[in-house]
Amino acid sequence: MSIPDTWHHGLVAEWWAHFNTEGPEIEYLGARVADAQPVLDAGCGTGRLLVPWIRAGLDVDGCDASTDMIRLCRDRARREGHDPTLFVQALHELDPPRRYGAIVVCGVFGLGSTRAQDQEALSRLLRSLEPDGVLFLDNEVPYANERMWARWAKTERDALPTDWSDDDEWRRAPDGAEFLLTSRVLSVDPLDQCVQLAIRAEKREHGEARIEHWQLSMRLYFRDELVLMLERAGFGSVRVEGAYTGREPTPDDHSLLFIASR
Repeated sequence: MSIPDTWHHGLVAEWWAHFNTEGPEIEYLGARVADAQPVLDAGCGTGRLLVPWIRAGLDVDGCDASTDMIRLCRDRARREGHDPTLFVQALHELDPPRRYGAIVVCGVFGLGSTRAQDQEALSRLLRSLEPDGVLFLDNEVPYANERMWARWAKTERDALPTDWSDDDEWRRAPDGAEFLLTSRVLSVDPLDQCVQLAIRAEKREHGEARIEHWQLSMRLYFRDELVLMLERAGFGSVRVEGAYTGREPTPDDHSLLFIASR
């Protein structure tokens, strides 16, 4: 099997569709973009944000780098009687069919991409906004995961790769199928601020089992670094909040929300 740039395909996409359906960002960001329509959910996955927003009456399109994610998102939307505009594009290749009052990039920036591609993605996001448009981009800080942060040290890196995680549990989907995702850390490059993970996805259904192996790269950014990248892309102003709180960020925030105006 050829390994794509990210693991958001196949059984992983199915797991996402069944189990990754909630989060405070749905309501929080939905309220923020309601007055800035139309909206693009860039990296929409299987519709965790997009479908509730359409259900609430928002004019929202979606794109994702994964064909499987888009297919599952479309299926979910159609089950509720909606047929949104969805298209397959990576952020650094973004060329949408229209311009938007707001673009949301939630949980996907830096996945499966190079630093140059991430900078290009910000430039394309800017060009995809209307003249007074706003970008909402969240980003997990590099030190959010204490165990992963410790692996930036040489002694920890020398012990890589890790074994497969053994604390994950099988989860049952509404249709009765069972899924298990396990992972291990392959490498950490603190100079390049990049982590490589291996993902194993398993599914049991009707007495049969499937296993798929994927890889994922995660490129990590600090607050001021990402602010500079947004400014270099041409955004006129950038504000940073503790994610989904509306307040100033603190060192204890695991995720930050960057609000960048064209």
